[in-house]
This record gives sequence, structure tokens and C-alpha cells, in this order.
Amino acid sequence: MKESGMIAEWIAKIDDLVWGPGMLCLLLGTGVYLMLMLRFLPLRNLKFALLCAVGMEPKGEGKAEGSGNGVSSFSALTTELAATIGTGNIVGVATAMVLGGPGALFWMMVSSLIGMATKLVESTLSVKYRRRNGRGEWVGGPMYTMAYGFKNRWIGKLLGMCFASFAVMASFGMGNMTQSNSIADALLVTFGVNKAKTGLVVSVVTILVVLGGIGVISKVTQVLVPLMGTFYLVGTLGVILTHLSQVPFGLWQIMAMAFAPQAVAGGVCGHITVTMMQSLRYGVSRGVFSNEAGLGAAGISAAAADTTDYIKQGYISMTGVFLDTIVICSITGLAIAASGVLGSLDGNGELLTGTALTIAVFETTFGQHGAAFISICITLFAFATIVGWAYQGEKAFEFLAAGKERYCLYYRFIYGLVAFIGAVCSLEVVWDFSDICNALMAVPNLICVILLSRGICREIRQYK
Repeated sequence: MKESGMIAEWIAKIDDLVWGPGMLCLLLGTGVYLMLMLRFLPLRNLKFALLCAVGMEPKGEGKAEGSGNGVSSFSALTTELAATIGTGNIVGVATAMVLGGPGALFWMMVSSLIGMATKLVESTLSVKYRRRNGRGEWVGGPMYTMAYGFKNRWIGKLLGMCFASFAVMASFGMGNMTQSNSIADALLVTFGVNKAKTGLVVSVVTILVVLGGIGVISKVTQVLVPLMGTFYLVGTLGVILTHLSQVPFGLWQIMAMAFAPQAVAGGVCGHITVTMMQSLRYGVSRGVFSNEAGLGAAGISAAAADTTDYIKQGYISMTGVFLDTIVICSITGLAIAASGVLGSLDGNGELLTGTALTIAVFETTFGQHGAAFISICITLFAFATIVGWAYQGEKAFEFLAAGKERYCLYYRFIYGLVAFIGAVCSLEVVWDFSDICNALMAVPNLICVILLSRGICREIRQYK
């Protein structure tokens, strides 16, 4: 027990170190730089991107489909959304607003608006430099961008291997363990289901789905993502409408605590005390956890699309940030701020956080049914993320294995087993480990994006 406590403490220290001012400046600075280089095209062309995402291109726009050895652009987007729309939208927002105060939600929105430029560029590059694997499938992502986009192929290959290694680690952390942990926690709190039993079921179902490859994964996400998104938004809007009179004060707390050098929350924010730096740190890190802008993982799913128009696919991929964070996370955060539960203490005198906080928020509107509702949402969201990240992690592993398919089969089984480990681990260790993996993956990806930004931004600016 003592050794495990020391490990958890060291993981927390490393998490604080990697998510210091340097990482925040790198993420936000890259996004601002790209937004200026693109002359705010991600915002100006958002309507075009959303229309393309649902197959409603403006008149005269071709679909630019490819050879048929891939998935549709919409399937690629839903696979990407499945990997991003997960516990980060529910539990992640709750932990951010406890650890960073309500102001963390403001910084989540700011980082997401800026992150749209980063997601557009990194996904466009991933589709542009993708390759065919031994089965004739499209494979791509930052590791292929580095390997084939850099003039010095040796440096590009080395940097690509670093990214792929970190992406595999992230698939086990943020893509798998945090999700299974949230499922197990939700079902334990609401229905009293043993965490080990939940972990076993999630592990088996994950293996059965991921063994089918991208074809089965894309079919599952095409149905699951729209269903769970609609289901959750309806319920969350119900919470907001119930507490409509508290919404203005909740918004004021969000803005006030985003900039206060030393903020002491009262009223709807209870016992939470944070600084502006804490709000910024947790807002940006949880925003990245949610939408993955800057991590590069979304480019792996985007590269699977059967299209010849890599810039349009980049725009489609960019909409994931808007839908994931600016829509879903903002509504979640507003519901938490307006509910009056934020800052409350549990029976042990500890701040309510994570799954327990979100359940308490929904219980203010739906009573005991609120716990069941949020538990179902967490289960759907988290499992979709596990499935979506299985593909992204496997493609990174495939790059490391030089395309040898038999090794990828081992990865699928190990990935399924990791879901069981995540279900029985502590919440803090799982989330801190995932934050570390995110930071490690972001560094080589952002270096790649910056080095190749001049040419690709010019192409995007000239795109009609």
C-alpha cells in the first residue's frame, strides 16, 4: 500500500511538471500562430466544414472520394469523435471545474477555439502524407507525416517513432484506462456493481469489437456517436432549464474565476479556492483531453477516409473540436455551474468531483433517475472512446511494427485486457497518467506541425 501511494505521488508530480507553463505556452502558442497564418479561416469556414461533415457540401463541391479501400468521410469523423467524445466531456469537465474552479471552463473554450486551427493543420497533413498498408488500407497520422514530410528522412523517422510510442501509451491511458475507470465508478456508485466485474465485461466486449478492425469499429461508431450525443444533450439541457435562474450567476463565476489572481468561490461554487494559473492549467489540459487538438491522434482516424481531397477532410476533422468541446463541454460546464452542487462536500468532508459530482448535478433535476441517466451516458461515451482509440493506438503500433499484421493482433488483445486494469485502479492515478501521455504525445506532433506549417497553411489559404 505504501509503495502504491509513493507511485501515485510520483505520477502526480510528473503530471504537474509536464503540464507547467512550457506546455501551456506550446499548445496555445502553436494554435495562435496557426490561426494567424490561416487568417482565421478555421472560424470563417466553420459553416462549410460542418456542411461537409454531414455530406451537405455547398453546390458545386465534389465529394472527391477515392478508390473504395477506406471508410467514408463521415465514418472517419465519427471514429474520431468516438475517440474524443468520452469521459472528458462529463467527468473531465467536472474535475477541471473542481481542480481549476469554474474559470477552467472559460479556458477550455478559449483553447478549443484556438485548437481548431491546430486540428485543421495536423489532420490535413496526416491525410496528405498517408500511405497504403499491406492490406491496401489507408494508414496515416503524425508519424507518417514526420516520416514522409520531412526532408531529412532519418530525423523524420526517429521523431515519428517517438510520437507513435507515446500514442500507444496514450491509447492505454486516456483512450482506455480512464474510460473503463469511469464506467466502473459510475456503475458502482449508481447500481452497486463490483468494479472487477465491470472491468471484466468491458474487457471482453472491447476485444470482440476491436478484433473486427476499422470496418466494424466505424459501423459501431456511426450508430453510437449520434445516439449518445443526442441523448446526453437533451438531458443536460433539461438540467440547465431547471436551474435557469442561476445561469447568469454561474456565468459570472466562470468569467470572474478565470482571471482572478487568487479566487475564493462562494455561493454556487462552495469551498473551491483556486488561482488563475490553476484555472488556465486545468482548463487547457482537460480541453486537450477532451478534443485532442494538438495531440495529433485525430489525424490517424482522418487518414482512413476514402477521399482525395485532403484539405476538405482536414476541415471535416476540425469540426470534431467544435462539436466535442465548444458544444458538449460548454453545456456540461454550464449545467454544473448552475446546479448549485459545485463545491459541495461528500460524507467524508471531501469535495465532490468526477463521476460523483456529475451524478449529484443530474440528481438535482431528475432525482434518483438522474444517477441512472448519467451512468448510462458515461458508459456509452466511455465505451465509444475505448473503441475509437483502439484504432488510433493500433495504427501507431502498426507503424512501430513496420506494418506486420500479426503483431497488431497482439495489440488488440492487450488493449482489451488493459480495460480491466483501468477499471480497478484509482481515479487520480489513471487521470494523472493520461495527462502525462497527452503531453508526451503533443510535443513531437506540435514540432512537426510548426516545421511544416508554412507550406500547408499556404495550401489551405489557396483552397477554394
